[in-house]
Amino acid sequence: MFQATKEFAEILDQKDSLANYRNEFYLQPNTIYLDGNSLGLLSRRAEQSLLDLLASWKTLAIDGWMQGEHPWYYFAEKLGALSGPLVGAKEDEVIVTGSTTTNLHQLIATFYQPNGNKTKILADELNFPSDIYAIQSQLKLKGFDPETHLIQVKSRDGRTINEEDIINEMTEEVALIILPTVLYRSGQLLDIGRLTKAAHDRGILIGFDGCHSVGAIPHQFHDWDVDFAYWCNYKYLNSGPGGVGSLFVHEKHLGKMPGLTGWFGSDKEKQFDMKHEFSPSQTAGAYQIGTPHILSMAPLAGSLELFNEVTIERVREKSLKSTAYLMDLINEELSEFEFTIGNPLDDVSRGGHVCLEHEDAARICKALKLKGIVPDFRAPNVIRLAPIAFYTSYVDIWNSVQILKKIMVEKQYEQFQNEREIIA
Repeated sequence: MFQATKEFAEILDQKDSLANYRNEFYLQPNTIYLDGNSLGLLSRRAEQSLLDLLASWKTLAIDGWMQGEHPWYYFAEKLGALSGPLVGAKEDEVIVTGSTTTNLHQLIATFYQPNGNKTKILADELNFPSDIYAIQSQLKLKGFDPETHLIQVKSRDGRTINEEDIINEMTEEVALIILPTVLYRSGQLLDIGRLTKAAHDRGILIGFDGCHSVGAIPHQFHDWDVDFAYWCNYKYLNSGPGGVGSLFVHEKHLGKMPGLTGWFGSDKEKQFDMKHEFSPSQTAGAYQIGTPHILSMAPLAGSLELFNEVTIERVREKSLKSTAYLMDLINEELSEFEFTIGNPLDDVSRGGHVCLEHEDAARICKALKLKGIVPDFRAPNVIRLAPIAFYTSYVDIWNSVQILKKIMVEKQYEQFQNEREIIA
């Protein structure tokens, strides 16, 4: 299918229907950025939407809450509606608010209702640590010991989680399940629909962390009957460092009292009545707590413009082709250097990045950065490489593998310590 020549990469770029979108982003000279699964690059449209919101503060002051192109009072709901097509949600099911972990706290506080012997939370042992911290914290607040009430499904290979093993742990003691859509190290994509059905067949609520999939992979959260989901917007959605997160709540749960209430979760028509009786919104907006962070949300408006123009299906199509091409080049060019591809190879189970394992991964990443390639290291031995559909060309991928090969042939990585920097 692929050929290991630069000419072939150039042909792929010529045929790429998304190639022109590369011009929408601020790419640095002499740099190939393969870390968009940690922090996406700034687009010109995201920059403009930030400037637009800044201008509304400048010119409208307090009236910006109800006037201008993006009235601040409804901004979170507007962005939620624009996000809906990315995750297969109805307009009222998504709200842009909080951060990944604060949203998870909100959702656990709402949906974890231990009753009788149904008191445990099921997760997995490879999930991002912050999710586990939040689960442990919420268990303690309910008076339960995480050592006994948090079940973490074991990995058979240290990379992936077997879905049968997850389903086998869905016992009558489990009240809630929280899983990643995509595992952050290996890039394994779980079968969300299958796991949701299995949970509901056993009377268990289930939610998903979409941080490593939303913006790279189409989802159908509503049709799959997912109870809730949450994600950040600064990775594949390019909303900027510390960008405001998002959450999804299925419409069947709308109207439910949030576990953590705050005034911006109020019914919009009643919020400024200033009564001490909380009247929750009948949309996902009920799960907001405090005043929206308007300027931190602003870049997302421009970024979502790009996604709704291109569609998430086309993004996924290029992402799959790019990661397949990258893996093919790795196998062709780097076979003698003891690399292992740790992500699933099939399209159905692969997320948006390639997980490249090597015992010298930390210092290989440092050598790559010295040569203008920006990867991502995850302990203990993972180099994550994420070709982003909007701005990574096939020639970028070809050049990256050639540079990595030169680093290995000349052992340039040996000048560095094999340990991560403060931020990996």
